[in-house]
Amino acid sequence: MSAKEFSGRSVEDALTQATVELGVTSDQLSYVVVEKGSSGLFGIGSKEAVIRVRLKSEEPEAEEEVKEEAPVSEPVEVKEDVFEEKTPKEHKKLEDPETAKKAVEEFLKDVFDAMELEVTITTDYDEDDNTINVDLAGPEMGIIIGKRGSTLDSLQYLANLALNRRVDEYTRVKIDTEDYRRRRKETLENLAKNMAYKVKRNKRPVSLESMNPYERRVIHYALQNDEYVTTHSEGEEPYRHVVITLKK
Repeated sequence: MSAKEFSGRSVEDALTQATVELGVTSDQLSYVVVEKGSSGLFGIGSKEAVIRVRLKSEEPEAEEEVKEEAPVSEPVEVKEDVFEEKTPKEHKKLEDPETAKKAVEEFLKDVFDAMELEVTITTDYDEDDNTINVDLAGPEMGIIIGKRGSTLDSLQYLANLALNRRVDEYTRVKIDTEDYRRRRKETLENLAKNMAYKVKRNKRPVSLESMNPYERRVIHYALQNDEYVTTHSEGEEPYRHVVITLKK
């Protein structure tokens, strides 16, 4: 395969798009960044990231470096991969959501000021889920998202800690920007289906790259009703990953 170019809102999105279209995992690809891309000011004047991708197996002397796919091991139940932000106790509704929203906004503002980032923070309170939803906007959201959303997840985790030290009722904080979480979920679901097709075609298991508990759960759920393949997790955090195998 000659080198192909893929684009996305970030280099990470472009790389994920390449894995989905080519039906391989990211460790089987080599790439160079053609254009880093930028989000512009509030989405105006934004440029997509562009990468040039090639299969490692087609590079000179690369064949010996291609790892064999992981052997099948005993399945691990899906329930281990529940989202790590579970409510620790039965929650009660906030008595003063406005004060809680202000506390979250102040915490995030202090973080972004320290990072010297220009960020607009919008919050709303979901009474049914007892959740404060936060949407971030600004010219450098790629920095806040981080690799595979790792920075965004860390920021969300810290915001949860900061808020729940100040309120009596456990309240969840969810942070998103540029609709990243929905887009990432759709990308993972597409990846799961493409890798499942590869397993059915080659009759060999496929190991996906390391993912956090929430993303592994997306993969499990995307394939839970598939008649021909099953999924389980292997490895230790932070290198735990999903393996897709044929059903026996």
